[in-house]
Amino acid sequence: MNSPALDGRILLTGGAGLIGSATLWFLNRLGHDNVLLADRLDKSEKWRNLVALSFFDYTEAGALRSRILADCKTLHDVTCVIHLGACSDTGERDSAYLLDNNYAYTRDLAHWALRRGVRMVYASSASTYGDGSHGFSENLLAELRPMNAYAYSKQLFDQHAARQGWLKRLVGLKYFNVFGPNENHKGSMRSLVHKAFDQVRDTGRVRLFKSGHPDYGDGEQQRDFLYVKQAAEVTVRLAASSASGLINVGSGVASSWNELVDALFAALGRPRAVDYVDMPESLRDSYQYHTCADLTALRASGLSYTTYSLREGVTETARDYLVPGRHLGDEKRA
Repeated sequence: MNSPALDGRILLTGGAGLIGSATLWFLNRLGHDNVLLADRLDKSEKWRNLVALSFFDYTEAGALRSRILADCKTLHDVTCVIHLGACSDTGERDSAYLLDNNYAYTRDLAHWALRRGVRMVYASSASTYGDGSHGFSENLLAELRPMNAYAYSKQLFDQHAARQGWLKRLVGLKYFNVFGPNENHKGSMRSLVHKAFDQVRDTGRVRLFKSGHPDYGDGEQQRDFLYVKQAAEVTVRLAASSASGLINVGSGVASSWNELVDALFAALGRPRAVDYVDMPESLRDSYQYHTCADLTALRASGLSYTTYSLREGVTETARDYLVPGRHLGDEKRA
């Protein structure tokens, strides 16, 4: 992929996470390993996502922020920033931490990139759409009402970038429900594909929430599920493009939880066995019953990229990664 933005050093934050490590995997497949990786590894197992991948150097996220604020000369060869680092825990209650980590950090990094003329794409989130009552178009900002502190922290930067006129030069990626390999470190925030795989392996059954909405049957609640390989490719191709503004990154298809677990049972060659359980009270007021990306802006960008159906993504995740216990990049040694 020939692009001035990708010809120099690429700064990839959140590079050990689900989407981040998949983005590094896709960059490696294109021959790019001149990547400065930033993340917060702490005591997590995220480092395992990096073992089979290639990059130039690693820095902790806190140290990177200090270097950005000081406009450190060691960063002057960066030509592209792919900012995926954030606290993605939708149950996080420390609002001050979320606003500093997800809003203020992104603001500092964007200010630095714009001042230096560096191409930047950053992770927003489809969670900013709240209950979806206003639809899923990127043109909506003032009307949206996020339903948790995580979503609000993402919405706050989108609004700030719009007010500053930054969205004419930045790309904000509104990811929908991303799943795939390299999720083991996420604990309770893993996708249902991973959680259901563990349940099927251990008990032969899967638990899904009952519906509390008259328009949706049990397990018929819908999400726009996106395979992480597709998310990574779209991310890199947008970074290499001249597109700008907020752009939804989804499949454009709303699928039910029932469809997802049916695909998993089929991939594992196991009979369908589902138990519908009451939804925890803590989730009822902030639960989304339907999400589906409006892909108008993404299609208008003219990008060409590989697409995966829900069944294809679930099947590949289960058979090629979860069953053999592999990470992205291990397939080249299989």
